[in-house]
Amino acid sequence: MKKIKLDIVGLSYSQTQSGAYALVLGEVNGRRRLPIIIGGFEAQAIAIEIEKMTPTRPLTHDLFKSFAVAFNINVQEVIIYNLVDGIFYAKLVCSDGKKNIEIDARTSDAIAVAVRFECPIYTYEFILATAGIMIEGNDFVFLENLEGSTEEKVADPTVNYTSLSDEELKDKLQQALSEEAYEKAVKIRDELSRRKSS
Repeated sequence: MKKIKLDIVGLSYSQTQSGAYALVLGEVNGRRRLPIIIGGFEAQAIAIEIEKMTPTRPLTHDLFKSFAVAFNINVQEVIIYNLVDGIFYAKLVCSDGKKNIEIDARTSDAIAVAVRFECPIYTYEFILATAGIMIEGNDFVFLENLEGSTEEKVADPTVNYTSLSDEELKDKLQQALSEEAYEKAVKIRDELSRRKSS
């Protein structure tokens, strides 16, 4: 079967499941998106690596990478290879330079590892045909836009980030990272990113 390359195009709170996140993968050179519901810990692990944040202690996926590198094992690609009863199945394709080994993994974990190894993510046509969503135009799209409504994001009740200065936000970001409050750190980083782009 021909593999279809995917990129991470969005990560947001899920409207359909409380405490979960929607990871949106996009078909490279295509307009289809593959939304996957993942847990909060895995969402944080993916966001922290994408944004190049440095946690005070290594997360589980960082530990996996350090362990693999120490033994000269490289993750060459991640393949989302099946979809059964709404559950995606993925595998890591690893190499020690002599042989390739495929390791079964939860899709969220596989993608958290993929971003750390900077390896490609693939799927197959039948999965995109079954679970993919077609996007009109070439806009960068988050899942809340796909579902037709804007989601109310859970805000920190003690802080309204929009009212803080950039310096205050940077201080709060460092504090959140030192406290290992990664969900809070992602929200602060999102506010800083929004300001840079506007």
